[in-house]
Amino acid sequence: MGEREHEHVRVAVVGSGFGGLGAAVRLRREGVTDFVVLERASSVGGTWRDNSYPGCRCDVPSHLYSFSFAPHPDWPRTFSGQEHIRAYLEHVTDVFRLRPHLRFDSEVKRMTWNGERLCWDIETSSGNLSADLVVSATGPLSDPKVPAIPGLESFPGKVFHSARWDHDYDLRGKRVAMVGTGASAAQIVPAIQPDVSRLTLFQRTPPWVMPRIDRNISGAERWLHRQLPFTSQLRRGLLWGIRELQVQAFTKHPKQLGFIEDLARRNMARAIKDPALRAKLTPDYRIGCKRILLSSDYYPALAQPNVDVVASGLTEVRGSTLVAADGSEAEVDAIVFGTGFHVTDMPIAERVVGADGRTLAETWKGGMEALRGASAAGFPNWMTIIGPNTGLGNSSMILMIESQLNYLADYVRQLDVLGGRVALDARPDAVRTWNEKVQERMRRTVWNTGGCTSWYLDASGRNTTIWPGTTGEFRRATRRVDLAEYEVLRAPVPEQRAVRKAEVDA
Repeated sequence: MGEREHEHVRVAVVGSGFGGLGAAVRLRREGVTDFVVLERASSVGGTWRDNSYPGCRCDVPSHLYSFSFAPHPDWPRTFSGQEHIRAYLEHVTDVFRLRPHLRFDSEVKRMTWNGERLCWDIETSSGNLSADLVVSATGPLSDPKVPAIPGLESFPGKVFHSARWDHDYDLRGKRVAMVGTGASAAQIVPAIQPDVSRLTLFQRTPPWVMPRIDRNISGAERWLHRQLPFTSQLRRGLLWGIRELQVQAFTKHPKQLGFIEDLARRNMARAIKDPALRAKLTPDYRIGCKRILLSSDYYPALAQPNVDVVASGLTEVRGSTLVAADGSEAEVDAIVFGTGFHVTDMPIAERVVGADGRTLAETWKGGMEALRGASAAGFPNWMTIIGPNTGLGNSSMILMIESQLNYLADYVRQLDVLGGRVALDARPDAVRTWNEKVQERMRRTVWNTGGCTSWYLDASGRNTTIWPGTTGEFRRATRRVDLAEYEVLRAPVPEQRAVRKAEVDA
């Protein structure tokens, strides 16, 4: 710690998931080697390291859920499992020689803008440093959210969140409660159902579930992708194009999604024969308003005799008895929370102190907003990957990350062109204009009009997470930095600092 206490780097990247590793690769490609990647854990992977629960896999096709600059011809399945995606990120780390830049077990405690030196002073659990530019790539799915349930602290059994799975605890033969019905729960339920004695699912809102068309990718296909890389690119392009065509229905014509709802109902009917259970599992909102889940084994698992579906949220814990809002009770040995993450109230925002002394959380108290999803006003030379309104409801987030990496690359180029000790601070009017346009487009989308409450919305009901357009539109919007949208800050020359000091002394 001592030898790094006064270390200064050009760029500090926070997080080593897809966003952080992508930023590191892009910086190296731009000729920037004076950077570090600060990671609070002891390995890379981000959410694909943290989420290791049974059945964990991606709901985006493998060839689209990977970097365009790092194609992987050997994906084993059309939809990859967590272990394969994590291995891919380790592979990217090695191929692009990123390990010398990694600082593991270095959780960021505070980042404070130093207006005099035009840099960020960063406190981490492994020491302090400063950086000209900070790239925050902590991601919205990094800090688990567990609801405040009265009596939970007195529960005598095991309690953990899906993103912090306790692999030392054996669920076999146990009475288990699964709280939540999001993407994680839809994978966990069928994975553990055969082994537990009783599984009780506490469901506040039923999800729409479509079948997962998943299969092994044959050896012949992999050989073809290795020998003729353009075939892998073609596959990726087709997957991308299909999803781009779907965007109109989500953003402008939600009524067109009725056909998809019919398919989802048929998917349920094939597995759920009990009319009462089917009624519990049928959503009352437009499909797409909440995240559409892909699973071919979720409904069959719920139909098993050792599974109970409680169509009401968990409201109280009395010893080993769990009580739902409708008064129903269940005796359990373990509680698994699949209750999502701090998305619209990311904890990292409380640790970033801007030019006016306010934290990013205070600045975003009325709702997150950032210029082109990257720059917040009052936080010079600070960029976020997967920032406000950059999420997707139907395609691969890697596409959005790569667009933001384009923006990062041009940001660095602009700083080089301006020369000297310089910083860029997003103009409040530019941030406001961008955000107003995004929110205006959001008004017609299924995420705002579909009749549901989702994690896409913040506490005030505003959608600050999803991008209301195609990935192609976003790529065009982030192709380059428009200096007219920024205030250029320059460090005082030595003579000016001397005059200021003399004035203070006088």
